[in-house]
Amino acid sequence: MAEDRSEILQGTLDLMVLQTLEAMGPMHGFGIARRIEQVSEEALLVNQGTIYLCLVRLVQKRWIRAEWGTSENNRRAKFYSITNAGRKQLAAEAKSWERVAGTIGRLLQLTPRS
Repeated sequence: MAEDRSEILQGTLDLMVLQTLEAMGPMHGFGIARRIEQVSEEALLVNQGTIYLCLVRLVQKRWIRAEWGTSENNRRAKFYSITNAGRKQLAAEAKSWERVAGTIGRLLQLTPRS
């Protein structure tokens, strides 16, 4: 199964994190990574170092905010939530992704010339 897992395409992790927070509400970093893996039916591998770098970048851009809280294991954890600016960015990135995915889909449907 491990060989069937893919690294996340560059530029898509921000979109997936923003959508996860929009859909699920505040979550800690490990929970976000795990949720992305679950939704992908374990096809995507979310590296822990990569997710935390992404979260720091999104906080710096003010697309998400971070607050300390207590996890389900009763441990102190940083919880992330999407901001209004993040929702606007999510809408813009989702629209862009749909356009690109549609274009790739059409290209893949092209039949070879005889």
